[in-house]
Amino acid sequence: MTGLSFAYGSNGLGDHRLADACTFLADEGYDGIALTLDHQHLDPFGPGLDRRIDETRRLLADHGLSVVVETGGRFVLDPRNKHEPTLVSPEGAARRIDFYRRAVDISVRLGSPVLHLWSGVDRVDDADAAWDRLAAGLVPVLDAADDAGIVVGLEPEPGMVVDTIAAWERLADQLDHPALAMTLDIGHCQCLEDAPIADCIHRVADHLVHVQVEDMVRGVHEHLPFGDGEIDFPPAMAALQDIGYDGLVSVELTRHGHTAHTMVPEAIRFLRAATPSAPSTTDQTPGRVSA
Repeated sequence: MTGLSFAYGSNGLGDHRLADACTFLADEGYDGIALTLDHQHLDPFGPGLDRRIDETRRLLADHGLSVVVETGGRFVLDPRNKHEPTLVSPEGAARRIDFYRRAVDISVRLGSPVLHLWSGVDRVDDADAAWDRLAAGLVPVLDAADDAGIVVGLEPEPGMVVDTIAAWERLADQLDHPALAMTLDIGHCQCLEDAPIADCIHRVADHLVHVQVEDMVRGVHEHLPFGDGEIDFPPAMAALQDIGYDGLVSVELTRHGHTAHTMVPEAIRFLRAATPSAPSTTDQTPGRVSA
């Protein structure tokens, strides 16, 4: 077994300045931050972007925080329509592709090896056409990521075109692209997948580059504080250790920013308690010597 690296999503720290959020997370013992590109912390379309990227990189380094760049800002592209346009939208997908290309560049400059994104919602109820638009729109994003030396962690998200592990596998088989990897949300496994969470983790082990975590109940896509849902966390944490997962495990409590002052410390205490201890580097068994 290996230790796990815990992060907290900046989308759950929207009432905090980024500098204050980084100090808070470092003080509480987090290893990283899942940084959503949005107006609160790092606006990908705001003035002075180059300067702000440099400031953010220094801020992360000063606090010893790793980073995964996330792209799920609710109104980053359209102030009236949540998450729109997406790669599956009949119109405007080019704006999403441009955003993702910007995000690739930002990821490289911040030292994030993973760009996290999701597929989008089919709002015209044409599954085949939505799938084709998604596949076509992903290719230039994946090509840009591959050229930049990073991977895209595409997350199965309830209600979206890629909503389950099986849908992700279908897309991966179709595209067969070296830059396509997976972000797995443990809560989403509880929400939608038929298999136990530990089995889901083992199933995607070869593709897993980012993990999100929160509590959830079966069939309800609502991110809950730890202990408020149905998830049995120790087997899930043990499964991540078993597969040797070495990326970030990022808390995603987007709608609890107003209580982040309590959620941040409570979350890492909960996750540490739910994670089996790594074995000692010194084997105390009589007659044996550790390598």
